[in-house]
Amino acid sequence: MIETTLNYAETTKIESNKCVLSDVLKSMRISGSLLINEDYVPPWGVAIPNAVKLRSLLKLGAETQVVAFHYVNRGFIEVIPEAGESIMVEAGGMVICFGGIAHHISQNSDKPAIPVESILSGGMNPFAPNEKNIARSTSVMCGVFMMQNLEINPLFNALPKILHVSASTSSAYNNLTKILSWMDREIDQSTKCTFVIERLLELLSAEIMRVQLESTAIDSSWFSAVNDPVIGRALSLIHAQPGGIWSVNRLADAVAMSPSRFAARFTSALGDSPMAYVTKWRMNVAGRMLGDSQQRIEEIASSVGYENVAAFSRTFKRHLGVPPNAWRTRQL
Repeated sequence: MIETTLNYAETTKIESNKCVLSDVLKSMRISGSLLINEDYVPPWGVAIPNAVKLRSLLKLGAETQVVAFHYVNRGFIEVIPEAGESIMVEAGGMVICFGGIAHHISQNSDKPAIPVESILSGGMNPFAPNEKNIARSTSVMCGVFMMQNLEINPLFNALPKILHVSASTSSAYNNLTKILSWMDREIDQSTKCTFVIERLLELLSAEIMRVQLESTAIDSSWFSAVNDPVIGRALSLIHAQPGGIWSVNRLADAVAMSPSRFAARFTSALGDSPMAYVTKWRMNVAGRMLGDSQQRIEEIASSVGYENVAAFSRTFKRHLGVPPNAWRTRQL
């Protein structure tokens, strides 16, 4: 894509404040679905399959990544992953399984967990409380976030396999608590609106990501890099104009640093060189454009900085495993 020096100057001055987190979140096309909102009396246990089986159970396409989450409104639960240590989640706590590993959620149970399919089939709640034991019951909300375009998504790759947050004990999670409370109220409406619940789930996912960015809870190179005043500005420029005529020298000039020091700092922060990151993000953008539009491959290649279609196609296949045409067919 051809740029003038004037265009570049305007880009660095005006668009450098582009929110990298927002850009990456948009690329993930997050949606959500609530699966369970029940009261359970111990002992009980529910088995959640891995992401591939859960995706099949929900009849979703292969391009969709399914991320299970569990929120405890009252009481407590134990999350027992197929591999790794169990996690105790108390009221106000939430677990998000970004790694897609199979796991159980349970409470004081040594019996085999029932498969989540049996609950989703619409049958009776086998662990439902009655008037005598309702005080001992746990209220749990379980659902999934559906995400796409994750093959080379820097945010998703930076997330832990299992994230445990406590929305009720930290002011950082204040918005999470508000969103969950709103969701509870919406579910209790006699004329509940699934559209509203789905949008709240999208907000919930986005807020979880933002809190991780603003906190130091996750030891992640990408989150740290976005918060770095120098690297974060460079990332903003790349995301603002993925088809720009970027080079190490040009990015270094934009952040007022020598090319060698900038390249070393960028690579140390992200594990990728500046131009490797530029290429990966260009391929992410191109992948979305191939699925979203009817633009010719030549036009898409040009918009992400490639005048040579053959070079674009080779790069696309190297990063995403298939040529652009095959990728577009897969998205239909």
